[in-house]
Amino acid sequence: MMVNSGRVQRGTGLLVAAPAFVAVILAAGFGGTVAAYEIGDPGAVMRWLVPLSGTLSVVGACGAVGYLLVGAFLTPETTRTHRRETAARGASLGLGVWLTGLVLTLIGTFADISGLRPSQPRFWSQFFGLAWELAPTRMAVISALIVAIALVTTLQRHGKTALAWCFFASWLALLPTALAGHSAVSRDHMSSINALAIHLLAATTWVGGLGALVAMRHTLQPHLGVTARRFSTVAGWSYAALGLSGLLAAWFNLRAVGDLASAYGAMLLVKVGAFVLLGIAGYLHRRSALAAPAALEASPTNARAFARLALGELVLMGVAIGTAVALSRTPPPASDRLAPDPTTVYEFTGYSDPGPPPDNAWLTAWHADWLWIAVSLLAIGVYAAWFRRLRLRGDRWPWWQLICWVTGWLVFLYAMCGAPGVYGRILFSWHMTMHMTIAMLVPLLLVPAAPITLALRAIPARHDATRGPRELILALVHSRYLQVLANPVVAAVIFFFSLATFYFTPLFFYALTTHTGHILMTVHFLLSGYLFTWVLIGTDPGPKRWPPVVLLVVLFATISFHAFLGVIITGSNNLLAPEFFGQLGLPWLPDPLADQARGGAIAWGVGEAPTLVLALLVTVAWLREDRRETERSDRRADRDHDAELAAYNDYLAGLGRGDKGGTR
Repeated sequence: MMVNSGRVQRGTGLLVAAPAFVAVILAAGFGGTVAAYEIGDPGAVMRWLVPLSGTLSVVGACGAVGYLLVGAFLTPETTRTHRRETAARGASLGLGVWLTGLVLTLIGTFADISGLRPSQPRFWSQFFGLAWELAPTRMAVISALIVAIALVTTLQRHGKTALAWCFFASWLALLPTALAGHSAVSRDHMSSINALAIHLLAATTWVGGLGALVAMRHTLQPHLGVTARRFSTVAGWSYAALGLSGLLAAWFNLRAVGDLASAYGAMLLVKVGAFVLLGIAGYLHRRSALAAPAALEASPTNARAFARLALGELVLMGVAIGTAVALSRTPPPASDRLAPDPTTVYEFTGYSDPGPPPDNAWLTAWHADWLWIAVSLLAIGVYAAWFRRLRLRGDRWPWWQLICWVTGWLVFLYAMCGAPGVYGRILFSWHMTMHMTIAMLVPLLLVPAAPITLALRAIPARHDATRGPRELILALVHSRYLQVLANPVVAAVIFFFSLATFYFTPLFFYALTTHTGHILMTVHFLLSGYLFTWVLIGTDPGPKRWPPVVLLVVLFATISFHAFLGVIITGSNNLLAPEFFGQLGLPWLPDPLADQARGGAIAWGVGEAPTLVLALLVTVAWLREDRRETERSDRRADRDHDAELAAYNDYLAGLGRGDKGGTR
């Protein structure tokens, strides 16, 4: 059975790999991707190695992500089945192929940059000396390290928890790929990189999940229908994300309809055609084979029809993968018309100098950061869908919590795309405004909305020992990690000391000058602020809450340290991140040190209002808890005719009589 399963896995992989390699060869030749360079040509072998190894990496990534998805989250497991072990073996195979492709891509990319062949004596000495220094090769190294860790894990562990961690690690390994390629040099490079990252995650999850489903279709019986139905939901989200991110990437890379007549445009049209056909096939799947999941087990005819349609989809997906790899190596026609911005601001940040903030900058300054727009709208949409689901089944959920949630994300969106986000990239005072908004104001609106409680009430529970969204949330809120992090002292230390560490180390410079650093900074601000607010006033399930009086002490101590940090920044005579703010040379900002002092004053003063609100909310929670305790005591007294008070009175009477035997 294991041999047959391995043959099915390899056969399914060939259905994707074969058309992918054919497509990349045809597309690369048509688009001129592998044409000889006029200067520094590494040779035909190295020119072809990059797109071919890139295709190998993508195919391996799809296999790894797909098997991990099915094994960790989709398929039930019983005492008589070994599906997770099968999924782990398939994931190991995919991770091995992926790692091989990454290593070959690393070599080919370095040869492409250096103009040297591996057979030349200088190649390997320079390769080991510069691979980490060059951004494109550094991205491949990071991905390879993550994939190697996941590979070792899947070879040793087959449990659903290990597979789940490896799944998220595989997603993480895909992200550095987005930092290379032509999107990284687009005028709006952040939005282009974000679109490519979402595109990669969605494509590998969709293609890999379907491939794993087909390869394991015999192993998954008699739960193929249930597993396929769950994957259908994942595929729907992936398809939507793939379409929207692809449309956004095309918007940034094609500046006119006439660009579709170029080689880049022709390959893009091939991808669009495959995307449309795959959407039609997915629709047919949902209408026929997946309309009644039990039919896949009850009728061999339905199972064969499902397999035939899925195999056709995999061939189309292979064509799309190969074309996409060639497309990533082909400069878009719009790149020829992009004049480089000569300013230092663009050199450091990738954005043009927005000029001095006008008086009405709070209302007029805007830059569409599509990643945070998508995150905010998705968070609002999912919460609203859960709210509606509860209402339709007759359960109540307060309107004010929905309003808090929506308002919080709109404030976050303004902080990232409005004036604080636009000028926060180059001015410390505006950066601190953005920071305070994200870390203190937004959590104050999001935490009272109790999203975890709403999710646990709205998402259906699974009863087959698999981990769906609800089960993942429960595992998180009851995990030992959260018990440590949700300790108020720990949360306060994270909130304050990570802030001090961030601004007084090179982390601040990297957050200002790199895309990855900027995103990690934003996520950290939001999560650390949410965690600190949640341990103080949160009502969602989690570790046991501390007494309100202790929480008030923690709150005022933390904010005192926070204000002290603002005072230090205000009075400092040294620039923070001097290699950034000291080198910008903005003609309309003659004194960056004075702007830093304004930022310190903002950090010092802005925290007062949220602190007062938090203190009031903790006090209100204290009073409510005290009132509930009083009500419980009154009900107990009514039931036992105040036995506790009577016992206490007897104790006092015994003391008055000199009865030493009376005890309490």
